Order: sequence, then structure tokens, then C-alpha cells
Amino acid sequence: MRYAYYTLAFVVVLLLSVMGFRGMRSTEPPIEVFPDMDHQAKYKPQAESKFFADGRADRPIPAGTVPFGRDVIEKHDKDGRVHFDDPAFLRADDFHYDGKLPDGTFGRGFPAGIEVTRDFVLRGQGRFMIYCAPCHGQLGDGNGITKSYGMLTTPSYHDDRIRNMPEGEIFNTITHGKNTMMSYADKLAPDDRWAVVAYVRALQRAAHGSINDVPLEQRGGLK
Repeated sequence: MRYAYYTLAFVVVLLLSVMGFRGMRSTEPPIEVFPDMDHQAKYKPQAESKFFADGRADRPIPAGTVPFGRDVIEKHDKDGRVHFDDPAFLRADDFHYDGKLPDGTFGRGFPAGIEVTRDFVLRGQGRFMIYCAPCHGQLGDGNGITKSYGMLTTPSYHDDRIRNMPEGEIFNTITHGKNTMMSYADKLAPDDRWAVVAYVRALQRAAHGSINDVPLEQRGGLK
């Protein structure tokens, strides 16, 4: 009988050791049998360091370092290896990637390399319907579905202010957001943002168009 008690006590201790007191709160950190390198010595950003003479863990860029861009030319090095370069590596074209000209003003028109074709505008329409129409409305008049849920400040693209706004400023707003509108840079690639700008211009042109904007051979189908 004594051995039965010993066995029961051993089982209870074992269960408590493995399972712990479930549901009980403790201010002590849990016991890690296998820490799996969770806690390692390391420097954190902007931390101090006694190793370096300036006392900083963050190290400055070495003197003479310059940014190195890439182009689209296929290159062969001295060992015969082929390198394909990428012009968007540093995104050095401020107009293409930020909507701004070298003097800091917003540019009008579209960057070099952006060809506004029917397919390009249709691409912008697709992106617009996904990301813009819920707030700005399918016609760009500010009457999106969100207005039914209390968002009453969405502007219309057909206001003179936005109709006269440079294309670069519209692109910049999509990229960085403005007021209650958040940035869409994480959802739309730069060229897709330009496609949306092209579609916005198409919406504006359609809303303020006249019979003179329609080719003669197509006017007969209008009512």
C-alpha cells in the first residue's frame, strides 16, 4: 500500500511539472526547457556600445560610399558573366516615382516610358474599381459606398480644383495619402498608380465632354 502512495505522489508531481497550474496567473517568466536561441546577445537600434569609440551601436556609412544605380543594358564583365541591370533600382526619376519635377513642383502629363494606351487606361479602371471606387464612387463623384456609412468628406474628381491639379500631384496623393486617405503605395505599383491617374482623367473628360469630343462616325449611335 505504501508503494501505491509513492506512485500516486510521483504521478502528481510529474503532471504538475509537465502541465503546470493551468489557469493560474504568475508574474514569473515561464521555465524554458528548450530556449531555442530565443535570447541572444545583440545590439538594438540606437543602442549604446562599449566596443566602438563613439559609443554607438549603429555604424555610419563608410566614407566615400555612393549609391550605385542600374540601367537596362545587358553587360558582360571581364569573366564573360552577363548582368541585367534594373533602371528602377534606386527610383532616381522623381517624376516617375513621386510625381515631382527636379525643382520640387508636381509635374503635368505622364513620365517618359509611360504610354497611355487603351489597355493602360483599362488597367487603371480595374485598379480604380478595387481601391478607389468604394470611397470616390464609380464615376469619381465622391458617392462611394462608404458615404452610406458616415464618410461624408470624400471629394469629387469633377471639382475644378482636382480637374486642374497636375497629374503628378494626383499620383503623389495615391502614393503618400492625404488627410483621411491613407497611402496606397503598398497596394499599387508605381505604374499602376499612373494607370489610375489616366483613368481618373478619362472619368473627368467623360463627365465634362461634349458632342465635339465624339468622332463623327460614332455620333449617330448617341441618343
